[in-house]
Amino acid sequence: MNFNPGAISPSDETGIARAAELLRSGGLVAMPTETVYGLAADATNDLAVAKIFAAKGRPSFNPLIAHVASLREAMALGQFSPKAKLLAQTFWPGPLTLVVHARQDCPVSLLARAGLNSLAIRIPAHNVALALLKAVKTPLAAPSANRSGHVSPTLAQHVAADLGPSVDLILDGGPCTLGVESTILSCLEDEPVLLRPGGLTRQSIEAVLQSPLAKQTQGKEQNKEDDPLLAPGLMASHYAPHAKVRLNAREGLAGEAILDFGPAMQAPSSAPRLSLSPSGNLIEASANLFAALRQLDHSGCHTIAIAPIPPHDLGEAINDRLARAAAPR
Repeated sequence: MNFNPGAISPSDETGIARAAELLRSGGLVAMPTETVYGLAADATNDLAVAKIFAAKGRPSFNPLIAHVASLREAMALGQFSPKAKLLAQTFWPGPLTLVVHARQDCPVSLLARAGLNSLAIRIPAHNVALALLKAVKTPLAAPSANRSGHVSPTLAQHVAADLGPSVDLILDGGPCTLGVESTILSCLEDEPVLLRPGGLTRQSIEAVLQSPLAKQTQGKEQNKEDDPLLAPGLMASHYAPHAKVRLNAREGLAGEAILDFGPAMQAPSSAPRLSLSPSGNLIEASANLFAALRQLDHSGCHTIAIAPIPPHDLGEAINDRLARAAAPR
């Protein structure tokens, strides 16, 4: 089997064993999760974490999520309030990241935590990711496996196209079932605060908390090193294709590619066109989002016109990603 840098490997027992060996030796491995592919490294190894930043071209003030295989492991790293523990017990494994106070003896690299006393952590709901975490026996820092700010990867081939030989091995787990990143909540205060909408809906979280979920309003979504971010994916410009993005388009203009949702948007017949979901299904739309953006970005059009997406349920996360993709760069 070929394990050259940048090689795509089956996620079988042999592939997972080789990936664990590479991670223990300080290497980088792209692993599938239910959300997007992650670029994994030993979260306790400063040099390995530094390789993530170098491979992604990622700002060092943007913290990384630590992935673990069990709640017991998570609680050994961070201090969980009663509400944080309730959320973890309810939704893990799953697309929820909790930002908690790091324990004093937390072994996760300060580089991965962007120098903060907090820790972003989750348990992925994917058999390959969990098998790898159990095999390597250490927390894994694993941001999305793409160039920083670019469209997130939902296929192993997306990782290879973006990172190539910068990653030692790419485990192929097929298409990501969810297709948008995890929801991020800050549990640093008494009441959890929504930092980033994602694959777990606000409604599901509020049903467990039995109270409305606050949203961050402190102005952290900016590109300034003097205003540290608590979690990944909060940069104002993020998830961006090379083409410009035009949101809430009712019709396509000449020279634009079309990303539709539900009923067909009117556009020139020659326009490259994809639909996130012809039937208007938000789950299907979230799974298709990043792959569709990548495909239309390769069409050569200068702008991608995107149909309006309903703001409820997973639409909140989709609109968040699209707003960042359309932001000034």
